[in-house]
Amino acid sequence: MSETLGRAQALALLQEWTKGESLRKHGMAVSVCTEAYGVLEAARLGLSGAEAAEFVDMYACAGLLHDMDYERHPSLTEHPFVGVKYLREAGWPETVLHAILAHADYSGTLRESHLDKALFACDELAGFLTACTLVKPSKSILEVEVAGVKKKMKDKAFARAVLRGDITGGAELLGLSVEEHVRNCLNAMQARAEELGLLGSPPA
Repeated sequence: MSETLGRAQALALLQEWTKGESLRKHGMAVSVCTEAYGVLEAARLGLSGAEAAEFVDMYACAGLLHDMDYERHPSLTEHPFVGVKYLREAGWPETVLHAILAHADYSGTLRESHLDKALFACDELAGFLTACTLVKPSKSILEVEVAGVKKKMKDKAFARAVLRGDITGGAELLGLSVEEHVRNCLNAMQARAEELGLLGSPPA
């Protein structure tokens, strides 16, 4: 990634293209979860220093940018293709663009890289964890627990728009159990709860 293209620029693009607060927060939550997998993968590959930071940045940016065009171009013929075209012309790495295309089942782009799989796996789960948070009286993600999330996944009436199959399939793609995947993303979002607007008012 070049000096002029990084997570600050990705966040600015998300905010420029997306005015709705919930979709902005979704992009940030997916970014936080995807970035956590970037950190794990960088460690597995033995990367360190600037090389690791650049690698992890790609994961964070893919999360921030994956739905950047959705508000303006929500149709299946335009999202995420319009956004990817814009990003390609702006010089964003093909690795990031491929992951953004691969997160949409209908794009015809196969999930090949670890980043492709991580972005897909985190997309629906980040939304589900947010939904689990917002039904808590405190609206604090610090009160959400893995067991409670798994129980809510079985409740078809809860957050019915969230595709459970994408969460379970995403975990499988990453070679993880659903429990491990939920824990990884929940830990990542809890660590940055304030930034995500999910700190709520936890009990003292």
